[in-house]
Amino acid sequence: MNIDHGINQFGWKSADAELAHTYLLPAILKLLPENKHLTILDAGCGNGYIAGKMAELGHSVIGIDLAEDGIAIARQAYPHIRFEVASVYEDLRRIAADVDLVISSEVIEHLFYPRAYLTNIWRVLHPGGSLIITTPYHGYIKNILIALLGYWDKHHSPNQEGGHIKFFSRKTISELLLETGFSEITFNNAGRIPWVWKSMVCRVKKHA
Repeated sequence: MNIDHGINQFGWKSADAELAHTYLLPAILKLLPENKHLTILDAGCGNGYIAGKMAELGHSVIGIDLAEDGIAIARQAYPHIRFEVASVYEDLRRIAADVDLVISSEVIEHLFYPRAYLTNIWRVLHPGGSLIITTPYHGYIKNILIALLGYWDKHHSPNQEGGHIKFFSRKTISELLLETGFSEITFNNAGRIPWVWKSMVCRVKKHA
């Protein structure tokens, strides 16, 4: 059995918006600096949808992802944007350096080593640059409801290939971001009603 089979494939079929894009993109846009041209690295760009939308707004964008199928789709759909197959565990300065903004959407919950990932992101930002990161929201009320409704095994299934292995609350993601050198944390939320949001969207800055 080849245990590496599919490790660089996510299952992307097209460059169309996925369900998560429909609630994450508006929340991300609310946290963008206004009336400013940005150089952006989309770290974990998937099929390139968010990178494409940033480019449509006039920003200069580079997208990276480890999933070769996503990068192939993104390159075909957005030939004017640079996309590279790369891991967020790599030193990303070989691809982008001194950028204004890193966007990393629904990535950190898949990673064994989130500190290494955030350190790599910190390195490519210029002083005063920002990171917008999204990850599924977990808080006391939502976690209680998951348990009461019998969804615990489904929500935290260990049997899903490539599934989530980290589950963050505002407190834990804030601690990690501060520990890795970021500051000025601003939260937005996305999807569902308050306190059972699907995801949280967080903007932080690199110290100038």
